[in-house]
Amino acid sequence: MDNSKKHMKIMLKGTSRSFYLTLKFLPRKIRDQISLMYLLARLSDTIADSNIEDKEQLIELLGLYNDRIQTAKGVLPDFTDLSYQQNNLAERNLLLNAEVPIDALEKSTIFKMSDREKIRECLRIIINGQTLDLERFTGESEKSIIAIASEEELDEYTYMVAGCVGEFWTHMSLNHLFDLNEENRERFFEKAINFGKALQLINILRDIPDDLRMGRCYIPHESLSDHGLIVEDLLDMRNMNKFRPLYESYVIKAEHYLSDAIEYIKIIPNNQYMLRLSCMLPVLIGQRTLNLLRSENILDNENTIKVTRSEIKIILRKAIMASISRSRSLKLLKMNK
Repeated sequence: MDNSKKHMKIMLKGTSRSFYLTLKFLPRKIRDQISLMYLLARLSDTIADSNIEDKEQLIELLGLYNDRIQTAKGVLPDFTDLSYQQNNLAERNLLLNAEVPIDALEKSTIFKMSDREKIRECLRIIINGQTLDLERFTGESEKSIIAIASEEELDEYTYMVAGCVGEFWTHMSLNHLFDLNEENRERFFEKAINFGKALQLINILRDIPDDLRMGRCYIPHESLSDHGLIVEDLLDMRNMNKFRPLYESYVIKAEHYLSDAIEYIKIIPNNQYMLRLSCMLPVLIGQRTLNLLRSENILDNENTIKVTRSEIKIILRKAIMASISRSRSLKLLKMNK
């Protein structure tokens, strides 16, 4: 393993958290492509989430970063100043060493031209979504919370930052691991998009208190209004009963998306057990997270909702044992609904 690959592995482990398990168990033929894609997207996400008042600066940096990704030309922005705004040391390191994954995309001989094209295509969609998000929430603060406008905006956002990743993952699987007939390919991509949306919607529900502290609300203004709520009501945990019917509707939507994720896993050929395992892990963790979200008061900002490391170890053991066959995998996934 060369030094750049070792460096990327360290950065991946530091920034990908529980998703590192999914990357670790990916089949070798697509592990490097998806890992690189994740690292490049994590870099843009770190830029977009930087806690500075000048959102125009972040939009400009994202634009310059995207230009470099798409054209392989131009000077990569200097992220040094931005890196020192990061509380997370792994994210600081990622910004300071941004040239490492960029060089891998542009120069590494392990990627086909089609791999590079799909990585760039997916990153373009993600960065456009992150840019729209920054524009939407310009001027936000804890005392001036901005909510997205509509369910359509929410659906667009979940596609642009996560649903498109499901598409990319599926392109890599079909380009390198197996093929499907036209009908099953179409279903595979449809389920892939909802797979990504499921994970993003779960993140949105889990992160409601943190986002509110940043002045952001991903629960649409129109939907809050339909339930007799304003965004400021979500700052008071005593409003949970009033918020619960709307909140439950998103939990149910996330469950439906996860059902499509299970259908996605069902389409994976029986002999692709490593791919099946890598897909099972986020679904099982997502199912457990939804169970916690359903039982807790999400408006209580003192109550951090998170699947524990010990629970993840148990999930991992069960998934490894079940992944050897499609039928055992589906049985485990359906048991955890």
